[in-house]
Amino acid sequence: MSQDDINVKEALNERGGFQVWWRLLRPHTLTAAFVPVFVGTMYALVEEGVFHTGLFLAMLFASLLIQAATNMFNEYYDYVRGLDHEGSVGIGGTIVRDGIAPKTVLRLGFTFFGIAILLGIYISITTSWWIALIGAVSMLIGYLYTGGPIPIAYTPFGELFSGLLMGTVIIAISYFIQTLTVTKEVIFISIPIAIFIGAILLSNNIRDLDNDKVSGRKTIAILLGKEKAIGFLQLLFTIAYILTIFYIAFDMLPLLSLITFLSIKKAIDVINGFKKGKTPIEMMPAMAATGKTNTIYGLLLGLSLLISFFI
Repeated sequence: MSQDDINVKEALNERGGFQVWWRLLRPHTLTAAFVPVFVGTMYALVEEGVFHTGLFLAMLFASLLIQAATNMFNEYYDYVRGLDHEGSVGIGGTIVRDGIAPKTVLRLGFTFFGIAILLGIYISITTSWWIALIGAVSMLIGYLYTGGPIPIAYTPFGELFSGLLMGTVIIAISYFIQTLTVTKEVIFISIPIAIFIGAILLSNNIRDLDNDKVSGRKTIAILLGKEKAIGFLQLLFTIAYILTIFYIAFDMLPLLSLITFLSIKKAIDVINGFKKGKTPIEMMPAMAATGKTNTIYGLLLGLSLLISFFI
């Protein structure tokens, strides 16, 4: 291990034991699975007055498992393609730094998929078998995100797929399994969440821009360049907040949903952090702040819906 790699490991403050497996899950990404389920379920509560605990928990754990498995496939295939090394920033590092066998990571990812399938069967039996079809397609895309001959993550469409599937689709499914219907309103209110989830990937790609360029990827960040990619990220944040105001004004969201604007500070931290950061490690706080922006916005949106149901 080179001195630079040792410095990276120290800067990331990585520890052994249970932390190895915890990092493999990439926990900072898991809120992207929790938030859409929470928001979709709370919107069903407000609109239709229904809440099925078993379905909520099954959907929540299935989403978390699929997200974690996708992260594992990402870890495995980036290693296989030679993209990850001991000095890579933003990865779990389970293979390249902790010495876990690549096949172990791959098998664990498929195991998580298997458990998610069982939960999906329960949801489908209780609601509709269309859920099984949609879930299967979502899992396939999760695998193809870094697996397959042309990984989605290596194209300009990664942000679109992650935002659409993890945001709009999961919110719509979470709403549907509670109400057995999908409305245009629930699709509309999913858009800001989809934007924030896509922004997480865009932030990741801005941080990894130089390394990704060398590896032959064609992400949005690479095509735009760092400065314009940061500007595009700022535009996405602005659109998400403007849409929130629009939805409140047209009564699709309660007035209390204005509390989501408390997340703006984190969004500003993201933009400033990327503008100041020169190296991947220097941009790590901005990357983390993007995930926190989605978390804070999503949790506050869900809580505003829950509270408005009782007042």
